[in-house]
Amino acid sequence: MVKHMDKRKLIELKEEGLSNREVSRRTGYDRDTVSKYWNEYRRRLQELGEGGADTRAIQDSLFATPKRAAAPRTRTKYTEEVEARLKCILKEEERKTRLLGPAHKQKLTNRQIHQKLADEGFDVGEATINIALSKIRKRLKEVFIRQEHELGDRLEYDFGEVELVLGGIVKTCHMAVLSSPGGDFRWLYLYTNQKKAVFLDSHVRFFEMMGGSYLEVVYDNMRNVVKKFIGKNEKELNDDLLKMSAYYGFKINVTNCFKGNEKGHVESSVKILRNQIFAEHYTFNTLEDAHAYACSRLIKLNEGSRMEDEKQCLLPYRPPLELADISNPKADNCSLISVDTVKYSVPEHLVGKRVIVKKYHNEIRVFFDNEEVCRHERLRGNGKMQVDIYHYLNTLHRKPGAIRNSIALKSIPRLKAIFYTYYSKQPKKFIELFLENKELPIDGIIALFEHETANKGEIDALDVVRPISQIDVSARANIFNYAALTIGGVRH
Repeated sequence: MVKHMDKRKLIELKEEGLSNREVSRRTGYDRDTVSKYWNEYRRRLQELGEGGADTRAIQDSLFATPKRAAAPRTRTKYTEEVEARLKCILKEEERKTRLLGPAHKQKLTNRQIHQKLADEGFDVGEATINIALSKIRKRLKEVFIRQEHELGDRLEYDFGEVELVLGGIVKTCHMAVLSSPGGDFRWLYLYTNQKKAVFLDSHVRFFEMMGGSYLEVVYDNMRNVVKKFIGKNEKELNDDLLKMSAYYGFKINVTNCFKGNEKGHVESSVKILRNQIFAEHYTFNTLEDAHAYACSRLIKLNEGSRMEDEKQCLLPYRPPLELADISNPKADNCSLISVDTVKYSVPEHLVGKRVIVKKYHNEIRVFFDNEEVCRHERLRGNGKMQVDIYHYLNTLHRKPGAIRNSIALKSIPRLKAIFYTYYSKQPKKFIELFLENKELPIDGIIALFEHETANKGEIDALDVVRPISQIDVSARANIFNYAALTIGGVRH
């Protein structure tokens, strides 16, 4: 085949007036080849001079690299019957994927498909099948349209996991990540799970921080968003999310299945925040400490964003949406109520009465006669108990001996140590001092007792904490053993 440089050389020699024979002798190409390219060159120049033709196409062809026309090849073994059977096998594979899910690992390999055809009597090579499969499976490459969002238009939401060491224990924590492609900023909140209460709480916190909500919020097909699929494309959305959407005024936008690129800003934000915040510093005493650290880092990471500008473009502010699950338990004779298999104390005057409990993701609040009477940090786990000693002060004043083994006292180790050291022989005095200062928080009560005991003389202190003999221990065991883990001497 004549190369590009050789073609140019042929034409240059002919333009010098040399014959085809001489050009052939100098270049080594056949005279007919020389004549072919020279005549084609002259014809193209003539067309260019006449005008009307595609000038650029003629110019490109003048010195284009010659191409040899490939002879058409006919398929001998890859027949229409083989192709039809191959397509049928691929359809069976698609049905399998719909049934087992896109991540299943039982897909037929190309070799297995070829062997299947061979077992069915088709005489065709494996390489031929590989080429055919490649052509059949080939799809048009997906084109992505670059987006540019206005401030306040769009918020994207997703969850991510991060491994943290909390109190010396490795735990998997969950990041609720919210990001704005228009304002180009990212935010997160740390939780212990990805349940509905957490999902909703993160929205309320974020909208409260921003002072408004967005025109639309984009989600993937997580369970907190999609209750169930109806048919191929229809989705029934979660009722609580619909209520929140109606309250704050944002539109819900759910991406197509397995199309994370449709909310690409938050997808990348999960990775960025996990790496930029927790790659180096991942050990904390509590989850609250980890969240406080994350907030300080977020402020630094978002310094170059348009967050403050976007706050001016949001939908009008609305007060935080009430997210509590409400129940109506009855206080038992230990002044305890049961919420999700966990017992919480309530003030003693509510024994035998029903109260209203508002359960949030991180705390419970108890109401009676439309007034809040107490609140507790929410615990999780079967059989756990959270007791507030303030709820039993009047009963303990009447029954001071019951305080020794009460859960209310044992739940506060520092207070328990003070009692056993200085007041084990004077429980009534301990309760009276507590009652006189019950308006103080528990840290203030502990500080008060520590101050009182520090002012006692050494002799007085020794008199109060006279060592208990083994006989005393045995005698008192018969009196107090039934009161273990009780309040007011009543057994659970």
